[in-house]
Amino acid sequence: MRFIISPAKKMKTDTDTLAPAGLPAYLDRTQELLDWMRKKSLSEMKAVWKCSDKIAQEAYAQLEKTELKRNLTPAFLSYEGIQYQYMAPAVFEDGQWDYVEEYVRILSGFYGILRPLDGVVPYRLEMQAKASDAGSLYAFWGRSLYEYLAAETDCIVNLASREYALCVEKFLEKEMRYVTCVFGEEQRKEDAGHQAGVLEKAEKAFSPVIQKGTHAKMARGEMVRFAAEHRILAPEGLKDFNRLGYEYREEYSEKDLYVFCRSVSGEGD
Repeated sequence: MRFIISPAKKMKTDTDTLAPAGLPAYLDRTQELLDWMRKKSLSEMKAVWKCSDKIAQEAYAQLEKTELKRNLTPAFLSYEGIQYQYMAPAVFEDGQWDYVEEYVRILSGFYGILRPLDGVVPYRLEMQAKASDAGSLYAFWGRSLYEYLAAETDCIVNLASREYALCVEKFLEKEMRYVTCVFGEEQRKEDAGHQAGVLEKAEKAFSPVIQKGTHAKMARGEMVRFAAEHRILAPEGLKDFNRLGYEYREEYSEKDLYVFCRSVSGEGD
């Protein structure tokens, strides 16, 4: 079993807390992307990054300073997004680092795929970016990320966002089990704006469970932490996840789709 998770936009350098255990598997290809970006103008990279002038200028200046084998931070400690905050790797206890290093993989537009203790440097490059001479990062990485996982396991647990999960999903083969976890909230038809007499199309489009981005990111981080604490070795063990108010809901789930719902009563959101 291997979990796949997304990276985070915000990153930091921390060369003191923990030394990296190794280098990313596709570092040569990362160097290709770095060389490609360095050849582009600031305006061209701003279009790739889709960010403000200030952020683009800072990121562009960083490109020339970037060295892929120096001042490295373990990936789990470098990413600072919500998911990683709730995962809280800085306070992992005995055995939890060993678990995530074995079972968790990060998908990255810049690095391709990462183990938690692989040494990385801050970068700005999302998987959806129109980058590389291949035309897109999806084309640049192709089947390589799926093949990396397939060489390790016959069961993938998807805790990634749609943007990153696509790197793997489009290449799935029948022998690979692929389990997706959804973290959402129940909604009634009237809460979703449903009214009597609406078109049949609207009726069919209604979903009883909605997923909210921030809460889903929090839950994904907690799920990784839960798995590490309990040393979950098969997807079925994830059904016991009960943090942040979530619980597994059999009635919304399918064989390889695990749906967790949380109660929002009294929260005002």
